[in-house]
Amino acid sequence: MKTDKQVKADFREIASREPQKHYPVRALKEFGFSRKQCENCKKFFWSMQAYTVFCGEPACSGGYRFVGDSPAKKQFDYLGAWDAFKKHFKKLGYFEYKTYPVVARWRPDVYWVGASVYPFQPYVVSGEIKPKSNAVIIPQLCLRFNDIDNVGVTGSHYVCFDMLGQLHFEKKKDYAPEVYWKEYFEWINKGMGVPEEEIFVHEDAWAGGGNFGPCMEFFSRGMEIGNQVYMQYGQTEGGFKELDIKVLDMGQGHERIPWFTTGKSTSYETTFPSVVKYLYRQTSVKADEKFLQRFLPYSALLNFDEVNDIELVWKEIAKKLSVDVKELKEKIMLLSELYSIGEHSRAALVALTDGALPSNAGGGYNLRVIMRRAMEFIEKNGWDMDFQKLVELHVADLKSLYPHLGQNLKDVEKIIESEQKKFRQNKQRTALVVLQAIKKPLDTDALIEFYDSHGINPEIFALEAKKVGKNTVVPQNFYALISERHAQKEQVTATKKTQKIDLTGVPKTKILYYNDWRLTEFSAKIVKIIGELVALDQTAFYPTSGGQIFDTGFLEKFKVTEAFKQGDVVLHRVPSHTLMEGQHVFGKIDFERRKQLMQHHSGVHVVNLCTRKLLGPHAYQAGAAKTLEKGRIDITHFEQLSEKELNELQKCAYEIIAKNVPVKKEFLPREVAEEKYGMRIYQGGFIAGRNLRIVSIEEDSEACGGTHANFSGEIGKIKILGSTKVQDGIIRISLVCGNALTQADGMDNVALSQTLQLLGVKKELVLSRIEELFLKWKKAAKAGKKGEKLSEKEFNLSSDRKTNLNDKETLKEAAKLLGTQKENVPKTVKRFLEELQKFKEQNFK
Repeated sequence: MKTDKQVKADFREIASREPQKHYPVRALKEFGFSRKQCENCKKFFWSMQAYTVFCGEPACSGGYRFVGDSPAKKQFDYLGAWDAFKKHFKKLGYFEYKTYPVVARWRPDVYWVGASVYPFQPYVVSGEIKPKSNAVIIPQLCLRFNDIDNVGVTGSHYVCFDMLGQLHFEKKKDYAPEVYWKEYFEWINKGMGVPEEEIFVHEDAWAGGGNFGPCMEFFSRGMEIGNQVYMQYGQTEGGFKELDIKVLDMGQGHERIPWFTTGKSTSYETTFPSVVKYLYRQTSVKADEKFLQRFLPYSALLNFDEVNDIELVWKEIAKKLSVDVKELKEKIMLLSELYSIGEHSRAALVALTDGALPSNAGGGYNLRVIMRRAMEFIEKNGWDMDFQKLVELHVADLKSLYPHLGQNLKDVEKIIESEQKKFRQNKQRTALVVLQAIKKPLDTDALIEFYDSHGINPEIFALEAKKVGKNTVVPQNFYALISERHAQKEQVTATKKTQKIDLTGVPKTKILYYNDWRLTEFSAKIVKIIGELVALDQTAFYPTSGGQIFDTGFLEKFKVTEAFKQGDVVLHRVPSHTLMEGQHVFGKIDFERRKQLMQHHSGVHVVNLCTRKLLGPHAYQAGAAKTLEKGRIDITHFEQLSEKELNELQKCAYEIIAKNVPVKKEFLPREVAEEKYGMRIYQGGFIAGRNLRIVSIEEDSEACGGTHANFSGEIGKIKILGSTKVQDGIIRISLVCGNALTQADGMDNVALSQTLQLLGVKKELVLSRIEELFLKWKKAAKAGKKGEKLSEKEFNLSSDRKTNLNDKETLKEAAKLLGTQKENVPKTVKRFLEELQKFKEQNFK
C-alpha cells in the first residue's frame, strides 16, 4: 500500500492531466476563471487576471500583500466572522453542528481533533451513521502541534485554531462539487467581500486515512483563505475504488477572516484583542506598526517546516527591509514570544476545559510543551504576567461562541496552578544538570533528549553555555521536532500480537448477560468447534474484555476454563470435551465468581463517579481492571491523592451504595447516546460498534459491556485500599468490594506479619525501620555508583523510633513509605534488604 504522501502526489498528477474530470471546471469557467501554470512552483491554478504568471502562494506572489491593504469590502471581528459564515450557509440549507471536544475520545486513532471533519469520522464518513443533515457547518476548535515554532513569527500560525467546516456526505448520484464550489466561492466573494479578480484557485490533491480526492485551494494576496477537499476514492491493494459515501470537506481558519478583512498586522490582534492589549500593558513591549506592515508581507516565508535554510531567509528579508538581520530577529522574536504566550494560554484553556491534562506521555505531552514554553517566555523576559488572568480574558472574549469554556474555569485554574508549581520545581533541579551537560557539545538529538527526560528548554542550555564561552545551536523548529518525535513514539504499539483464529462463516454470538448479571443458566446450540474452543449461537459466559476477567462454569458436564471474544464471536475453552457441532447444550456459570466480578466492575463505576464529583470534571477513566481479588481504576488527575481525598472518596462510594440506586442499562445508537449523555460516555478508551450499551449510575453514564449490578446495593461493602501515581497525570485507585473485602482484611494481616518477620521487629518499630532501610539503600546505591566506601554502621538497621498505630494503619503507612500497594509491602521490603546486602558485600570486597 502506498503512503498518503505518495497517493496525493500520484493523484495530483492524474488530476492535472484531466482537470475537467476531477475539478469543478464548469463552475470556474462560468465565473470567468482561466487555467494557468505558475512559472515559479509549476502548480496549476485558476485566475481572472489575464496576464498573471504566478499563483497565489506567498512564496510565489510576494508574501502577504493584504496587510495594511486588504482587498475585502467588508470587515469582521472574530465573533462577527462566524455569524456571517453561519448566516450565508444556513440560507443555503446547511445544518449547524456545535463544536465537539478537542480530545477525540470517540476515535481510536487520534488523541486531538485536528480538523472540522474529525467529529464525523469514522462512522458518518463511512456511511454507518447518518448525520443530522447531509449538508452541515461547524465551528470546530482544533489542536495541532506541528507549527509550534511558527506561532508568533508568521502572524498566522496557531496551535489552537477554529476550523469552520462546510461538509457534505452524499451518495454518488447526489454529490455535486460544482454546487459546493459555487457556494463557497460566493461566501468569499459576497460574504467576505473579496472581489472576484482578487481570488486565485489552486488545483491540488488530498489523501489521508486510506481515502483521497481532488482539492481546490482559495488564495487572495498571498493568504490561503480556505480549501475544499472532494473526498471520493478509497485506496485498495489493487488500486483505488469509489467511496459509497462521497464527502465534501471544506476547512477555513476562522482566525484568518478578521485578519484578512481588516488587514491588521497580525491575526493575534484580531483573534484575541483583549489578551493582546493585556500583553502590551504588562510588558512595555509595543508593536511597531509601521515596521510590522513592512515585515509581515514576508513573514509567511519564515515557515520553519517549509524552508531548508531559515537563516538565509532571515538575511533575505533583512536585505529587503534595509535592516540589520540581528536587529530584525530580535524585534520579531521578542514579539513572537509575546504572541505565543497569548496563543498558548488560549490553547491550554481549550484543552484543559475538555479534560486533557499536561503530562510527560500520551496526548498531554504536547500540552505540557506549550504551557511550559509560555511560562519560560514569561520568566526569561521578566514579564509581570498572570497565566490565569490570560485564561480569564480568553473566556470573556469567547463565551458567546463557546460558552462551555467558562463552565470549568475553577478546575482549569487549579490545573494551571499545579503545572506552574511543577515548572518552578523543575527549574530548581535543572541547574546542576545543565552545568554537567554543557561540558561537551550538544547536538539537536541531545537537546531533545534533555527536554524529554528533564523538561529543560534548549534556550537554557544556550544561555548557560554562552556564560562559559561555548556555543549551543538551537534549531529554529525545535518544538516541531520534539512534537514529531513524540508522535512517532505514540504510533509504535507495544501490544503483543495474538494469533487470530479462523472464524470464517461463524455467526455472531448473541449475548445473554447484558440485562441481568444473575442470569447464570442457559441453553444454546454449538455452531463451531476448533479443538478445545467452542462457539455457541448464544451465551451467558462473560468473555475477558474492558478490564474484567472471564466467567467460568460448565457446558453440560465439561468445565469451561476461559471465555474470550474475537470480533463478534465468543469462544469458550473446554478442555477434554466430547461435544459436537450442532449439539444443543446446557450452560451454567459459576455464580459466586460472577457476583464478585460484577461487584468489582460496578464498584469501579461508582468510584469513577465519585472522583469526578470530588476532584473535578478533568477526572476521566484512563484504564481499569476487575479481578476476583480487587478492582482498580486509573484516573486522569494532576497530583497524588491526599489522605483526606481518599477518605472523601470512600464516604462518597459508601453513600451511593447505601442508597441502593438503580443501575440503568440500555442500548442506544451511537449518535443518540452522544446526544443524550454527552462525550463523557467514552471512559477509558474507544468503544467500537454502531450501537452502544450505556450503563448509568446516578449522573455517571458510560459505554460499557460488562456485568453490572441492577441496584447499587448489590455491590455490597466497598473499601478504597489506596492510590498510587502510575505516570504523570495518571493516578491508580485500588478498591475491594463484597466478599473479597473480608479476604483482603485477612491478606493485610498476613502482609504485616511477613513484614515484621523480615525486619525482625515488633509492630511499633516497623515504620521507622522501613524508612531507615530505604534511606540507607539509597545512600549505598549512590556510593556504589561513585566508587565510595561506607562504614559497617552505614548498612546496619537500628532505628528505635516507635509509632502507636493499629495493624491496618501500620500497613497502610508502610505502603505509603514504599510507594506500593499494601499487599506488595513484604515483597518490596525483601527486595530492599537483599539489595542492601549486595551493596554491603561489594563495599567490603
